[in-house]
Amino acid sequence: MINVFHIVSNKRWTGAEQYAYDLVSLLRHDPEFYAEVVCRKHPNVLKQFRRLEIPVSILPLKGVTDIDSPVRFARLLRKGQNIIHVHSFKDAFMAVMARRISENHDTRVVVSVHGVYQPKRNYMYTKLYKSIDCFVFSSEMARDAFAGKAKKSYSERMVVLRDSVCDSKLGTLVPDLRQQLGIDNHQALIMYHGKLAEEKGLDVLIGALAHVDKSKYHLVIIGEGQPKYKARIKGEIVANGLVHNVSLLGFRDNILEYLRQADFGILPSVKPEALGISNLEYMMAGKAHICSNNGAQPEYVHDGVNGVLVPSGDERGLADAINLLLNDPALRTKMGEQAKRDFEESLDYPTFYKKMTDLYRTLLHKEPVVDIAPPDEDIHDVIPE
Repeated sequence: MINVFHIVSNKRWTGAEQYAYDLVSLLRHDPEFYAEVVCRKHPNVLKQFRRLEIPVSILPLKGVTDIDSPVRFARLLRKGQNIIHVHSFKDAFMAVMARRISENHDTRVVVSVHGVYQPKRNYMYTKLYKSIDCFVFSSEMARDAFAGKAKKSYSERMVVLRDSVCDSKLGTLVPDLRQQLGIDNHQALIMYHGKLAEEKGLDVLIGALAHVDKSKYHLVIIGEGQPKYKARIKGEIVANGLVHNVSLLGFRDNILEYLRQADFGILPSVKPEALGISNLEYMMAGKAHICSNNGAQPEYVHDGVNGVLVPSGDERGLADAINLLLNDPALRTKMGEQAKRDFEESLDYPTFYKKMTDLYRTLLHKEPVVDIAPPDEDIHDVIPE
């Protein structure tokens, strides 16, 4: 049996936590694997993982200067074949330290890189990268951004394994949004879901709506995020006279049940997306959506076929795309149907799960990489003051 430990340390439920949740929800039923989650003592995160009824270990996970976490975690790694799957480089420090303390050479460290990054070039991170068995990127674009500055000693351990989404029905029942919000039948229900943060471009979306006939739509925004940015968006909604056209619903469970009520979605990111999980969710739900073309989206969203691509930050271009889908219901239905076919053919979760578990097996048949501290160094010598 292969032991798989997913380590997540965020205080809030983010895409990394959902990624780990979906994987663990299948691993727990796979007879070849034992699955466990390691996280901090934050109620919102613990509540979600405990729904899976699997072991959850609570550690401080305070970063590179935290000695307690790797010492305690190493006790779980003494025997058997282990995969430590982390979702940030901060947690990777803990993982490689714990492996060294455990002295179990049948332990591999996998890092899923959730974002678009370039490698840091300082001593500690260079040592860390050399100690990671596999870097998993969700797109060619994200891999290339990192690999372009990476050293050959670890660039050969990078793989592209596109994320997916699954319909993990959680939480409360979903209301009928048209009925709840009083949306007229002749209005299109447009939706944005995701983090409320500047990089997501919601201010661009509100600006674009100033060029759209208010009688034709109602925008629903689902998600939470930065309080200052949220306040800014509320101010722009008022300033543009959109109070009766835009509803902010906050965080919601069962997101796919909300998406299925939408006529189409909009994801106007101004920062490059490493993949765009929200995009995949619209495709899974069989909905057309409009998104920026500045990240990995063009790798699977084909303009005018299964979605609409627009230049990042372009209010008028976004307004034109909104008007296109508002005025052509048949087109958005056709795009949504094609999006669902594309998702089911190559982007679905069973495909992702098989590739990930194959990767786990393959890594355990390879020689382990060197640890963060050479054998003749004391582990404390590589921790900065």
